[in-house]
Amino acid sequence: MQLKPQCVFDEFAKINQIPRPSKREEKMSQYLQEWGKSHNLETLTDAVGNVLIRKPATSGYENRQTIILQSHMDMVCENNSDTVIDFDKDPIQTEIFTDANGDEWMKAKGTTLGADDGIGCAIQLAVLAADNIEHGPIEALFTVDEETGMTGAENLSPDFMKGRLMINLDSEDEGEIFVSCAGGCINDVKFNYSREQSDGMFFMQISVSNLVGGHSGDDINKKRANAVKLISRFLYLEDERYGIRLADFQAGNKHNAIPREGRAIFAIPADKKHEVMADFNLFAADVKEEFCCCDADIKLEMQSAEPMPIITPSVGRNIIRSLQAVTNGVFANCQQQELDWLVETSSNLASIHTAETQAQIILSPRSCVMSNLTNIANTISATFQLAGADVVQTDGYPAWQMKQDSQLRPIANDTYRQLFGHDPKVIGIHAGLECALFAQKYPDMDMISFGPTLRGVHSPDERLLIKTVPMVWDHLLEILKNAPV
Repeated sequence: MQLKPQCVFDEFAKINQIPRPSKREEKMSQYLQEWGKSHNLETLTDAVGNVLIRKPATSGYENRQTIILQSHMDMVCENNSDTVIDFDKDPIQTEIFTDANGDEWMKAKGTTLGADDGIGCAIQLAVLAADNIEHGPIEALFTVDEETGMTGAENLSPDFMKGRLMINLDSEDEGEIFVSCAGGCINDVKFNYSREQSDGMFFMQISVSNLVGGHSGDDINKKRANAVKLISRFLYLEDERYGIRLADFQAGNKHNAIPREGRAIFAIPADKKHEVMADFNLFAADVKEEFCCCDADIKLEMQSAEPMPIITPSVGRNIIRSLQAVTNGVFANCQQQELDWLVETSSNLASIHTAETQAQIILSPRSCVMSNLTNIANTISATFQLAGADVVQTDGYPAWQMKQDSQLRPIANDTYRQLFGHDPKVIGIHAGLECALFAQKYPDMDMISFGPTLRGVHSPDERLLIKTVPMVWDHLLEILKNAPV
């Protein structure tokens, strides 16, 4: 099929040939630098790998204010367990499918698509390459490491950009213009232990897979199952009944993704294996009923496992109990009446990985109210500290507050209405955007964020609604054409 606008999809196809995992974006940064120079455009890079490409105004638009277009060059790298890929070497393979409503989507074959935010980068490059559009001066900023720390935006120097009007192209719902975002941080939890033999006990493994998962901010309110939480719930039940011994627990991966699969190995008294299996069958039936709407394909399995040294029993019990106790999901909604549908504060229990002598648990709290972010992060820390763990909280990133006297927002509203016959939604987002860090570096920056529709981001189910790309493209060109003097 012919994808439109072709200039955008051609750039996206090229981008998806370039490995760009978070914190390993060197190849993408180099590609952008060479791209800018090959188009005879002023191209800058900084110490952390951010790239800035400048394009002069078209004739007659020299007096317009500079508009900055911004996207991040890194992507979340997730794949299904049956998909073999080396994200440091292999390209992303894409395909197109039609849903039940007749809409065409682009997705990857068993991996994340990288449209978050490769499609934003592609739109920027298409604007820079175009010779048939009208615009004032443009600065195109491509940042590194948005997904795992926003260190590109954090380390941006205050004089890297000249413009003070920015369009961030990292949002995921066409027709919505975002003007604020949540702040967030990371709780890094570590339990230290030794291991010992557990003679005369029977070992079993519980596994959870085929969950929907998704973005830990955008999708946290959709009541999707969390693999770490589900396994922990069962372990807690059985520990209270039979005094189990934890041996291994592996679940989740990225801090900003709802964990989709995991497994745990534990030991039980040999004479209780039939009771545990019966408990599991009841538990699995209850869980499938509980998540029948949002995780209809959930898969839970129980099987015997090979014996292995167990975690010190007291520590294993504390791991299980703290995972059962810790808050996960939506903590509070916004108090403003017009935004009472928007999540204010949440936390994602992102992962647990046990090694020989240490278990690491990662949680990702968010809030658009910074005092509540501190509160939920401290609540998480206290839960694990009571269980004997060491907890480190990262400094995180701030929330982005709406600019009341924005010049850009009215232009975006008016041009959208003229193009499509109705107003866009002007809202906040319960996810971290680099706009919050740009606001710290450039306090007078006037920003909005929008983009084509994406679903399932941060998971192999990530997909791009193709028909929304030309809508975003047309809207962006109208904003550029109507930039303020």
